[in-house]
Amino acid sequence: MSLPVAFLSAIEQQIPSQRCFSDPLSMLTMGTDASFYRLLPKLVVRVVSEAEVAFILQQASAQQVAVTFRAAGTSLSGQAISDSVLIVLGDHWNNKEILDNGQRIRLQPGVIGAHANQALAHLQRKIGPDPASINAAKIGGIVANNSSGMCCGTAQNSYQTLSAMRLLLADGSAVDSADLVSVSQFRNSHRELLQQLGQLAEETRNNSELAAKIKHKYRLKNTTGLSLNALIDFSDPIDILTHLMVGSEGTLGFISSVTYDTVPDYPHKATALVVFPDVETCCQAVVVLKQQAVSAVELLDRRSLRSVQHMAGMPDWIEQLGSTACALLIESRAADKPLLEQQLQQINHAIAHFPKEQHIAFSQDPAVYELLWRMRKDTFPAVGAVRENGTTVIIEDVTFPLEHLAAGVNRLLALLDQFQYDEAVLFGHALEGNLHFVFTQRFDQPKEIARYRVFMEAVSHLVAVEFGGSLKAEHGTGRNMAPFVELEWGSDAYQLMWRIKHLLDPLGILNPDVVLSTDAEIHLKNLKPMPEANPLIDKCIECGFCEPVCPAHGLTLSPRQRIVAWRDIQEKQRQGIDTTELKARYQYHGVDTCAATGLCAQRCPVGINTGDLVRELRAKQAQHPEIAQRLARSFAGAASAARWALSSAELARKILGAPRMYRWSLKLHQRFTDLPVYLSATPQAVKFTQAVNASTAPTDKPRVVYFSSCVSQVMGPAHLDAEQTPLREKTQQLLEKAGFQVVYPEGMDSSCCGQPFASKGYPQQAADKLNELALMLLRASRNGQDPIYSDTSPCTLRLLKDLNDSRLNIYDSVHFLREEILPRLTIKPLDSKIAVHITCSTQHLNQADNFLAIAKQCAKEVVVPEGIHCCGFAGDKGFTLPELNQHALRDLAVQVDSCSAGFSTSRTCEAGLSSYSNLSYQHLVYLVDNVSEAKQ
Repeated sequence: MSLPVAFLSAIEQQIPSQRCFSDPLSMLTMGTDASFYRLLPKLVVRVVSEAEVAFILQQASAQQVAVTFRAAGTSLSGQAISDSVLIVLGDHWNNKEILDNGQRIRLQPGVIGAHANQALAHLQRKIGPDPASINAAKIGGIVANNSSGMCCGTAQNSYQTLSAMRLLLADGSAVDSADLVSVSQFRNSHRELLQQLGQLAEETRNNSELAAKIKHKYRLKNTTGLSLNALIDFSDPIDILTHLMVGSEGTLGFISSVTYDTVPDYPHKATALVVFPDVETCCQAVVVLKQQAVSAVELLDRRSLRSVQHMAGMPDWIEQLGSTACALLIESRAADKPLLEQQLQQINHAIAHFPKEQHIAFSQDPAVYELLWRMRKDTFPAVGAVRENGTTVIIEDVTFPLEHLAAGVNRLLALLDQFQYDEAVLFGHALEGNLHFVFTQRFDQPKEIARYRVFMEAVSHLVAVEFGGSLKAEHGTGRNMAPFVELEWGSDAYQLMWRIKHLLDPLGILNPDVVLSTDAEIHLKNLKPMPEANPLIDKCIECGFCEPVCPAHGLTLSPRQRIVAWRDIQEKQRQGIDTTELKARYQYHGVDTCAATGLCAQRCPVGINTGDLVRELRAKQAQHPEIAQRLARSFAGAASAARWALSSAELARKILGAPRMYRWSLKLHQRFTDLPVYLSATPQAVKFTQAVNASTAPTDKPRVVYFSSCVSQVMGPAHLDAEQTPLREKTQQLLEKAGFQVVYPEGMDSSCCGQPFASKGYPQQAADKLNELALMLLRASRNGQDPIYSDTSPCTLRLLKDLNDSRLNIYDSVHFLREEILPRLTIKPLDSKIAVHITCSTQHLNQADNFLAIAKQCAKEVVVPEGIHCCGFAGDKGFTLPELNQHALRDLAVQVDSCSAGFSTSRTCEAGLSSYSNLSYQHLVYLVDNVSEAKQ
């Protein structure tokens, strides 16, 4: 059934067409979330303001059109999908306002949770909720799901730390509980609604049995159903309304902003791992720890420990643990070290009498902390990484009363065995009795769906009926548990939830079949297929953790969306369905606009690099291997031609001016897509001179081989850069200032690491150039006696990743500057504020911390722009697909407006950064050279 014409017409008149999507590729990819359900929306609208949301709600109410809200799409229970209208947060929902010196923070729903914490970090405060998805999940979803996490428990979730909220009801009307005028107006305009809310609250408080049940349910972690505790915790209908919105999963209204009471973020912490001989002993220890100053206690059953025992850095003894072993990862935090030490002594004393199989004592060493938490966090991806292709990874989320935790764990393990989920693991937030169990499930066979149905019925009866626990502790009810809400809560509470729903959403247009549904089979319908597509991506669980670091996200497709679409294309082709139109659209959205830098792999729980798929597709499409071969063989000539092209562009700029050059070249590019666009900070050509080694005479100076990348030898500073010395000369000056003898490889003018060929889909030519360079570096370094300095981070990454010659000691510029150069120099830091961009390659090389340390040593204030992980220049795409670079850097200029200069470690990245920020970006070497003198 299509959407009403009147509704579509109204939307078309109000919302720009470029933010309304109804084509098959967009419906498929934008309609997908992290759950194991799939609905295809009829329309997706990317909204940029509250006024647009209000307008859509008004039109939806008038035409009775169902709408669903989506923030990041990381929720797991099917609450962010729609077969009607999907309203997705676009740009301009990222405002953060710190209040009362960090005691509170006001956030729009598009703010990523981790970004809120970054804004508060200097005040040693944070928001209470700490879901595992905090690096991708947005505030809108965190509040709407009442997400919690490892440390926040029930005391610091969104419900308990809510200070104020601005919300929109189903009819588009708004109220801001922090604004007295707004509240007064709303009390007048919605007097009847507020009176009915007050009556529901009074009825609930007067029903002693129901009130007692509500109090019991919310002493546990619980997100099953609506937040009925609002009816007994508050008497003012405005407070009741705002707290009902928490955990309502978009079924009662739209959350336009939220003000949190923040919580302390203590700087001192210690972590321990204690392994007990069995579940019973482990859970008894949890009860004791509940009374101690612990910030987190994570339970890992033997299956969980087994799933990570072969991972790098894990203790050997994990493999030897008994079959019933059960571990606790314990963390304690404090405002200062003496208090932390006191807390650790008390914790150790409290659990000293429990028998233990093994333990790692409390440690404040960051390396131990990272190892232990990686053990905990890797349990989920460990299941995903070994699952059969075509299966879905499901993570369920239940709570047992703490006094019944041991029995609950054992009964759950028995159910997993009974239903032959042999790969399943169990872990959880033990202090709250909150357990996650992860298993894999096929949904492409009726018998498998039947197994899942019976298993979930057994789990629901066990948790909700036998133990009086929660079927959803922190992941939200969604579609997944909607049929079981009445089983958990009973008829009175269930009917009360429906009365709230009908009061606030009388037409039933807000996220139907989520939280509350009349369809007892809703959890078994619209199950998402996971067809095989390519071994490079088949393990993807579609969680969306990759999306915040993708420069194309919001322009075309994110890594998750690329995988979703490619899976669909492959499955359609197997079924004999024509995919010509879908593949044609995928070419630009999926292949051409992928930066292929691999940052997605760093965020992916199972390590998938979607760029590998894209490079494979590009290699299959590559049509000019002969030309690539000729370029590889005569690379010095190609570099010379590139310098000539840049010189010609610079001459034209001097005549026409940079703004006109940009406009004209952009128009030509739009007509002839192979023509590059002139950017305002397009580099000038390097005035090429042959690199000559100063002397071959013996010297006491340490030698360093300087590999200057082909980009550094072609692209010089831009006309707007204050420093006009080419990078190679500036680097040599700095190396010599630090006391090094600089050695250049012979034939460097024809050298290339092969990265340009690899990114274009010519792996053989890329390999040839890489091997050729390896021989040059081996000769120059005297078979590896001398370190090799590489000045361009993407090239360094390729050398270190793809060269299998242990004799070569290759340093990225950042690494060498920190380890070898700075200790030999005297630094006088700049008084001004600088901006830095840490390239994708620098991040892959694990040099981000070194980069920041250098910048902070050389300047008194350093700005790292939020949300810009990859600049999107991607080799030459900044010239050939400028919209990718521009989109990735759309928020840069305002963040670096007060900075005097910017620094990075890739010339092409710097060109894009300078062009879209009105700030000159140059290599980090220029900064170090500017503030340093040789030590006497």
